[in-house]
Amino acid sequence: MSQLSPDKISLKEKFALFNEQWEGKVVAEMNGMYIKLARLQGEFLWHSHAHEDEMFHVLEGELTMRFRDRDVTVGQGECIVVPRGVEHMPICPEEVKIMLIEPKGTVNTGDADSDRRVEPEWI
Repeated sequence: MSQLSPDKISLKEKFALFNEQWEGKVVAEMNGMYIKLARLQGEFLWHSHAHEDEMFHVLEGELTMRFRDRDVTVGQGECIVVPRGVEHMPICPEEVKIMLIEPKGTVNTGDADSDRRVEPEWI
């Protein structure tokens, strides 16, 4: 389902449309990639993506990306790219608003079998 539009996208307006956490909402599609917005709080789960890189851009708050060998703190206005195959776990003690850029087929839980898996939803 394509929802391409040449119109601008208000991130503030899009964030006002949902409160769910850990469920990326698609706001645009570009070159086979989804651009998603998400609210995060707490811990997600350890997982990796065998075939996709993921970019997390922190719009508000602070995200800790935990890797098996270290933690990386990503603050407002910063981003991190998690390379394919790298196991990671996002952690956010307080709510964080992020933008994700990832290939359309990327599953939010990667290789982890979890009830936290969700299908992409356009807003």
